[in-house]
Amino acid sequence: MFSDLVFGAVGNFQTGDFLFYIVSFVILMLIIKHYAWGPVTKMMSDRAEKIANDLDSAEDSRKKANVLATERQSQLDNSRQEASEIVNRAKDNGKKQHDDIVTGAQDEATTLKQNAIKDIEQERQEALSGVQSDVAELSIEIASKIIQKELNENDQKDLINSYIEGLVK
Repeated sequence: MFSDLVFGAVGNFQTGDFLFYIVSFVILMLIIKHYAWGPVTKMMSDRAEKIANDLDSAEDSRKKANVLATERQSQLDNSRQEASEIVNRAKDNGKKQHDDIVTGAQDEATTLKQNAIKDIEQERQEALSGVQSDVAELSIEIASKIIQKELNENDQKDLINSYIEGLVK
């Protein structure tokens, strides 16, 4: 009667069939649990663990990339500063060499000028001496012809020297 109540709508359903279906269902569930559920849950937990590891790895990689970017930026700044210092040193060395060359050229020009002045003065003195002796001889010859007598050469030279000194002054 109980079975008629529970299974009344089905009609010719029997209790043995019902037990067979339940036992088959339980066995099927145990087989699924053993062969399918375990591997599926293991696969899902492995996948969750891999995703967590990938996220941790990505976070570590991001941190390392930030550290490397900071280091590279600092190295780039240092390189720029070193390049600036090298350029400044090169400019300073160039300026110093320029100044040395200009100073050397000015010193050389001054030396050449002083040597030229000395040479000119020496040539002038030589020319004056040569002119004095030429003038003295000429004067003696002229005076001899004019006076028709030969003057003492020393007296004539003294006379000419005093005349030339008057001209130089």
